[in-house]
Parts: sequence; C-alpha cells; structure tokens
Amino acid sequence: MLFVRTGLSAFSFIAAALVFAGPAHAEETLTLQIHPYIAATEIVERFTPLADYLSKKTGKSIRISISKDYDEHIEVVGKDKADVAYIGPASYVEMVEKYGKKPILARQAIRGSPTFKGAIVVPRDSPVREMADLKGLRFAFGDPNSTMSHIVPRYMLYKAGVDVKDLAGYAFIQNHHNVALGVLSGDFDAGALKDDVFEEYEKRGLRALAWSPAVSEHLFVTRSTLPEKTVSALRDALLALKDDPEGREIMKKIHPGMTAMTGARDRDYDNLRDVMRTLRKIGVEP
Repeated sequence: MLFVRTGLSAFSFIAAALVFAGPAHAEETLTLQIHPYIAATEIVERFTPLADYLSKKTGKSIRISISKDYDEHIEVVGKDKADVAYIGPASYVEMVEKYGKKPILARQAIRGSPTFKGAIVVPRDSPVREMADLKGLRFAFGDPNSTMSHIVPRYMLYKAGVDVKDLAGYAFIQNHHNVALGVLSGDFDAGALKDDVFEEYEKRGLRALAWSPAVSEHLFVTRSTLPEKTVSALRDALLALKDDPEGREIMKKIHPGMTAMTGARDRDYDNLRDVMRTLRKIGVEP
C-alpha cells in the first residue's frame, strides 16, 4: 500500500486511502521522499505511476512521502531518513554541504536537456523593461530554498544592482504557481518562476523580463546506507524509462516535457554552488 505523508494534514488521510502501489508480498518498503514544489494532490498524482513502476522493477513496495517544506526535505534526505528522494538543485547543494554526498541515481532531462532556466516575470502590460526598473516595486519569491523561485533569481537581482531593500516589498509565497498567480492578480509587480511554470502561465498574461543561467536539473538520490544492489536496481530502472513506452508515459506524468532520466555527477551542480557562495558572501542565506 502507498502511504502518503505530507505536512498538509487535511489531504494526507485522503491520499493514503485512495492511492496504492507495490506488490503486497514485497520484502521491504522504500520511501520516496518529494519536496513540496507544487500542491500535495498534484505530487501524488504525478509520482504514483513512478512509484508503481519502481516497485515492479525492484520487487519492493514504494511509499510516497511529501516533506512539509524545503528545510525538512533537506534534513530528511541528509540524515538518511528517506530511502529515495526527488530533490531540487539548490536543496541538493545545501544537503551535500550539511550532510555529505549521497548516491545519485539520475537527473531528469526536459525536452532532451538535463539543465533548466528560470525567469523574472512581470505582467505582459507592465512598463518594466529592465531589471533596474524593479526598484520600488513588490516582488514575489516562492520558497526560500527553491532554486528558481528564490536562489538564482536573488543572484540575478544582485548582479543587476537590485537589493531587496530597494523593493517596495517582497514575500515568500511557497511555490511557483502561487508566484505566477500573485503576479497575474496584481498582488505583486514581479516574481520568479522556473521555465515550465512560466510557459504554463505566459498565455494568461505573464512576460519574461530576464532569464537565468542554465542550472543542472532536479535529481533522484538514495540514502547512504541503501544496499548497492538496490541502488543499482533503482538507477537502472530510472535510466531505462526512456526506452519503455510505459516509462515514457510515467515521465510525462511527472513533467509533460520530460524525455529521459540521465546520469549525473555531483560536479554537475558546481555552477549553482558558485551562485550560492556569492549570495552567502553578501549575507543572503536560503
């Protein structure tokens, strides 16, 4: 049975009752930990097919667990309290700094690319034309630990000479979708989004003011103590998704543009480490 743990308690019981994965006779249950980058309902819907697939390929029951926030996710993964984890780039970098490296299974590739970008966005009819014009305006970030709704955009603002004290105000409003809706509703004059969320909302009236440098994509890791045989089985299953019709549908469920799971190394995240070091030097911590 698939048990869903989430900080959103109103949903957790319903999800646990409705969603199932893995053979009942499995020898061991593994936890697939996911950060709350979108609503819990969407996470369960997107990742249940993958949990089923990995269960079938490894012979172990897979249960989805959703961290209540990014800080908890970093701690749970870092302290080996989750068997497998889907983690964002900035959270991965911070986790490694605090707790050390974990076995990497794979990173996602969107439309063939294992890197992605983010955008500083404004309403389509906004008079803002360059980053310096953001001074005196209201800005929306997602989660403080989010790669493309805070970390990289904060670096972009710094490089453009815009400090948060130069803004009329700013707020952290949890996730990318909230940022998009906050800008569209007029609650904020600008915000920060990852590329696929911008594409989703662009037609509703958003415009990209500036694009970030490319950063290595979200990835899957395991706990340090997971048996190598299990690590290899999980890695092989993820890397083979692109070669299997069922696997390709599973990837599309997680992200409509996902075309593969690819190999990854810790050093693929070095440019993001440089961004985060620069921010720390000016007193900005996730």
